[in-house]
Formats: sequence, structure tokens, C-alpha cells
Amino acid sequence: MDYLYLEEIDSTNKYAKERISDIKDKTVVYTFKQTAGRGRLQRKWSYLGEDNIYASIVLKPSRDYKEVYSNLTQLLCVVLAEVFEEYNICPKIKWPNDIRVNRKKISGILAEAVSGVNGLEGLILGFGVNLNTKIEILSKIDQPATSLNIETGKYIDKEVFLKNVIDKFCLYYNNFIEEGFLLIRKDYLRRAEFLNKEVTVKVFNKTYSGIAEDVTPDGALKLRDKNNEEHILLIGDIL
Repeated sequence: MDYLYLEEIDSTNKYAKERISDIKDKTVVYTFKQTAGRGRLQRKWSYLGEDNIYASIVLKPSRDYKEVYSNLTQLLCVVLAEVFEEYNICPKIKWPNDIRVNRKKISGILAEAVSGVNGLEGLILGFGVNLNTKIEILSKIDQPATSLNIETGKYIDKEVFLKNVIDKFCLYYNNFIEEGFLLIRKDYLRRAEFLNKEVTVKVFNKTYSGIAEDVTPDGALKLRDKNNEEHILLIGDIL
């Protein structure tokens, strides 16, 4: 991987999208000062200070879009969980790709595809990690959140953490493109906090409620409602 450091930027994903033709395959665009990021499904995003990581991985696997590309967020989710575990904490996955510790968000992922006249120009896997955010800052945002230094009581080296994430991602990447979600399914399920629980999932303007029974071999959520009807959800957010 190549690394492109930006001292300050509104959004690493936006920067990468606007310059996708000029950025090489397997480039990490990162900053410690991102002023206007976005969450999934246009959700409000909060900047939590310069002691955290804001990064986007730019990938150009092919000109044709393949279904496995949509699962790259889940691969990154597993990779981040593995890195967190090296700090002796217990991360859990909230489908499809949030990481939580003690039911508080510590990391999120926003994936975007960029298409042009010649097909797929690239994939962008944006992610943010709360590494050294203080409690008083986290208390001001609109959802329960934590940071790695709060959970460990130690200051976290940002560069070391980022390199560890990217190195692990690269170890999986080529095999994942060939094998898909099945390569990591057991690791994903082992960390899933939502399985066998009653959940409500929002898919655009519609909601589904029921028991989260499983995650399918292609990464979709299998949900069974009170009428015993099965729903296979490829996208959405657990509320």
C-alpha cells in the first residue's frame, strides 16, 4: 500500500472520489484532522479531534463491479476488530460494519464506489477510529461512543495503529476477492453482537423487526419476523 497523508481535509472519501483517476490502486488517504466527514446513509458525522484516525483505502480491482466488493466493508470490520483485540479489549460487530465496545461505538466504515464511462473507476473504503478521544468530547455526540485510550487507559500511537490495520487488510485482500465473505464469515459471526436477538432494521424508509437469525454466506442479514416470515436484508442499519 501507498500512503497519502493530508494535514487537514474536509473528507478523505470526498478527496479520493474527486481524484480517483489520479490516485493509484491500493493507496491509503489519511488525516488526523477531518472537518466534514459523512456517516452511512447520510447520517450525521461528528469530528472528535486530531488524536484519532480518518482514512480511506482506494482500491481498483477491476472495471466490472462484482458482488464481492460490497463485502469489503465487512472484511475491514473484521480486520479492525482483530487489531482492537491486540489491545486486550473485546470488540463486537453491529451489522453490517460498525465496531462497538461495551455497546459504545468505537469505529465506523463508509464504502463508496465510483463509476465512469469506462466502468468502475474505483472503490473507496472510508473508516474512522476513536483512538484518543476524551470522555468530555464523546459526551457531546448523539450516540454512545468510546475510544481505545479510554478502554485501555493508554495513549494510542496513531501511525502504528493505522499501519497495523492496513497490513492485516492486505493479508486478506487477494484471497477475499476470490473467495468472498465466506473467507471471514466465522470470524465475523464470532464477534456479532446482534445474533439471536430481536432487532429493528431500517432500510431506507422501511423498517423490519424480528429475530436476527444469521448472516448468509454472502453477508446479508437473515431476519425472521413475528409472523415467521424470513427477510434477507442486503443493506440497512440496526437501530
